[in-house]
Amino acid sequence: MSGHSKWHTIKHKKAALDAKRGKVFTRLIKEIVIAARGGGDPTSNARLRTAITAAKAVSMPQDNINRAIKRGTGELEGATIEEFTYEGYGPGGAALMVKVATDNKNRTVSDIRHVFSKNGGNMAEPGAVGWMFEMKSNIIIEGEAVTEEKLMDIALEAGAEDIRNNGDSWQVISDPSAHQSVLDALQAANIAVSESEATALVPKNTVNLEGKDASGMMKLYDALDDHDDVQNVYGNFEISDDADSDG
Repeated sequence: MSGHSKWHTIKHKKAALDAKRGKVFTRLIKEIVIAARGGGDPTSNARLRTAITAAKAVSMPQDNINRAIKRGTGELEGATIEEFTYEGYGPGGAALMVKVATDNKNRTVSDIRHVFSKNGGNMAEPGAVGWMFEMKSNIIIEGEAVTEEKLMDIALEAGAEDIRNNGDSWQVISDPSAHQSVLDALQAANIAVSESEATALVPKNTVNLEGKDASGMMKLYDALDDHDDVQNVYGNFEISDDADSDG
């Protein structure tokens, strides 16, 4: 078990706000379109199955899901969406990985570079910070949805590696190969999942940010996360509850 941090609490609250304003629908539709290129049948396409599960968790209408699948398989026309991951540094030297899904790579990379430079960071060459992260299954559960003891019993039995207390939420981390079994076990126990990602980028180690570095990083994170083409932002930093993030 790991202690919680202000960073994760803020990130979780922002994800909830994104869900309310529809941004999460846009992200999930893109994910379904990309996943469906590997086949439109979720029973034989694990990535598509995960994307559909996430879409249903935020009450996305079945018609929207079906259209996104058909766009991915080519049954419906639409702009070709490609996915890329950009790397960079933020205030305090913390590392960031930015996953995007876009139909215009040149526009998006220019935008992301501008966001970094405008907010005290800078983009890095491919591979510069990627080695600091590893791919993991990442599942988020509302804090009041389950007790720590029950969650540990169910998740660890299903193959999870770690459970972290992020203040108002729980974070269940597993090997990507165990993602579906952990997700199925949680759903079988009627534990509501608020976020689910089979291939999240989890930092191997973290740095603690305080003062201006903490507030600057949050501004950079918000600016990146608010971009229409950004699917997710990962960082190797922590901001403790007692950090003076107002600098």
